[in-house]
Amino acid sequence: MPDSTDRNSRQAEREARKARRIAEREAVRVERQAERAARTKPADKDRKAAATPPPDTALESAAAHPVTPEFDILIVAQGGGIDRQAAILAASLRRNAPGFRGRLIVAEPQPEGAWSGTDPRMSAEARAALDALGADIRPLIARDFGRSYPYGNKIEALALLDPGRPFLFLDSDTLILGDIGALPFDFARPSASMRREGSWPQPPAYRQTYASIWRSLYDRFGLDMDGALDLTQPDEHWERFLYFNAGWFFGADGPEFGRRFRDWAVAVRDDPGEALACQSLDPWLDQAVLPLVIHSFGGGRPGPELAGLDGEVTWHYRNLPLLYARGPQHAIDEFEAIAAMPGIAPLLSGWQAAERLIGDGTGRRKIRPMFTDTPPLAPERGIRRRLKQAELWFD
Repeated sequence: MPDSTDRNSRQAEREARKARRIAEREAVRVERQAERAARTKPADKDRKAAATPPPDTALESAAAHPVTPEFDILIVAQGGGIDRQAAILAASLRRNAPGFRGRLIVAEPQPEGAWSGTDPRMSAEARAALDALGADIRPLIARDFGRSYPYGNKIEALALLDPGRPFLFLDSDTLILGDIGALPFDFARPSASMRREGSWPQPPAYRQTYASIWRSLYDRFGLDMDGALDLTQPDEHWERFLYFNAGWFFGADGPEFGRRFRDWAVAVRDDPGEALACQSLDPWLDQAVLPLVIHSFGGGRPGPELAGLDGEVTWHYRNLPLLYARGPQHAIDEFEAIAAMPGIAPLLSGWQAAERLIGDGTGRRKIRPMFTDTPPLAPERGIRRRLKQAELWFD
């Protein structure tokens, strides 16, 4: 009898979760319809038609006078070395994109809310360096993630941005190497970094597939997964499905993007559903939800016009040994030049990675030659393993 009662209880819980998901999907579907209707109001169409020159003239004008809209860059900075990375990023922006018209907004987590019990704030030295470089530092009071999921900082930080203003989020361990303000972003079509590996999901044998796992998420939030597929990739290959690295992403409105990102990430975390029962969401939660959010705003994979991100214009180095192992030479040169700047050099004091790899020259002398013949897209796991075996891995 107890077994039957337990089974009935579990069945009731499953039915309740299913009912909640159906209600969520319906609410999202209605919201999407309302958004589409608002974007296509007849009056709006008439105004656009009146303001738009004939097609040929419009194309000629755009070609002759390309305009990149002004946007803000958002990063996160907190103690433990991330603040040092943020200062290096800020210095690289001022050195290599001096004409950037937007603001560099730095979200600083505060020791309250979801960060209660620890102090995540920046060091005074890093704060001073960011101030000197013109950064706009804004306090972030985390509500949903914080200590339990630090990667959630980037999700909650979007609420600090100005409504209606385009944004580009960058992980703090990124170098800006060129005129980032001149890239032809289409902020109405959000996108994110494709410099990723097949890290999530990991379908269990004989139970779930890539398609069933991803479809459970798309269906949950009222999205059309088929419209997000890369049909040039074979069935059940991970690249067939929309998947990004969250090291950079952009959109038209930070708070609006952030609300959806936060709401959906919290929903997936709190109730993953049966298809995700065997999947790890730490640290993958942000990367599991980001494709859904981007797709819901009409975005997708970045086009070739943004190839400078993760290339000639920015480089997400992640870790100093990895920079020497697989970063382009101009990124290494730039990092070393910034490390020598009077406003940055004091921040590197006591940082073992910088003292060994830059100060002692170990990065160029040992790590660089180790990976001369390594393919550009070699898996990061293997590179990390080789560095650790050679005792050249430093956090």
